[in-house]
Amino acid sequence: MSETQKPKAVLVGCGKIAGTWLDAVSKTPELELVALVDLHCPAAEYWAGKFNLPASMIYPAMDAALAATGAELVFDLTVPTAHESVVTAALKSGRHVLGEKPMSETLDSARRMIAAANAAGRTYAVMQNYRFNPEIRALHRFLGSDQIGPVEEVHVDFFIGGHFGGFRDEMAFPLLLDMSIHTFDMARFLTGADPVNVFCYSFNPKRSWYRGDASAIVIFELTGGIVFTYRASWCSEGQITPWNGQWLLVGSKGTVRWDGASTFKAQRVKPDAKPDFIMEQQSLDVPVTPMEATGHAGCMREFLSAVREGRPPETDCRDNIKSLAMVLAAVESAKARAKVGVTW
Repeated sequence: MSETQKPKAVLVGCGKIAGTWLDAVSKTPELELVALVDLHCPAAEYWAGKFNLPASMIYPAMDAALAATGAELVFDLTVPTAHESVVTAALKSGRHVLGEKPMSETLDSARRMIAAANAAGRTYAVMQNYRFNPEIRALHRFLGSDQIGPVEEVHVDFFIGGHFGGFRDEMAFPLLLDMSIHTFDMARFLTGADPVNVFCYSFNPKRSWYRGDASAIVIFELTGGIVFTYRASWCSEGQITPWNGQWLLVGSKGTVRWDGASTFKAQRVKPDAKPDFIMEQQSLDVPVTPMEATGHAGCMREFLSAVREGRPPETDCRDNIKSLAMVLAAVESAKARAKVGVTW
């Protein structure tokens, strides 16, 4: 990719999520979008109209769009069942790819996609937009400062009543398969640890409007003996959590809470505290630094920088398969009602 010219990108798949990606593109001036691709052209026409893009940018097939535009990048927004075919075709044609989560529906498929990236010598990264907000970056820096010592426990609550309609209402595990990867990936990012095993109890409450299990309680063991728990529901009304969830991280010397929005509360034992049943605590600051690009735009910018610099991006496929493995292992555990190992 040239240091001086803007890279050209083709966006493949014009469903509902395309609006979020196109908004991110509009906030990424170092990028030039040259094509919208969808088998159903009216879907592409809809988004072209919304973002004042010319009709000449619309193509029914990715190969035609790539041949016509000479684009170096592909953004894959297709449904998970199509990810492997779209991503591998783009990689084999010499393009770098940034795609929607999850990588795929199976680990075997994800492994083939990684192999395709290796063979082509091209970058394939996954959109993990939840990593790219000022608060989680602040929490990551705070944990790295060792003020509360190494993290030993991570606990997350996620409770939202999501009335999506459509395919999610019919999924067997809508919460685990469509949402939990964000939280699982954030836990990996914050701890720097990898998954070892998992026990998942998933269920569908009587109040649920989903066909499949909309609630779950999940316990992971991560490397270093870290315990990570996830209590979550997609059919909870009232007192909903932020989309980031609400976090409690316990270190060897102290604890930090994050409300999933803008508030942190961190404490550790005062260095000069006298022995007592409940030791005297001191409060700690978690300073937040503004970010120029957040969410999808932040992840997109990191991808572009990595391609330009010839390094793996933060959400590279070889790393992100671990987050996918956590999701699939949780589903396997839920089905078996037993603890299972996590492999990738």
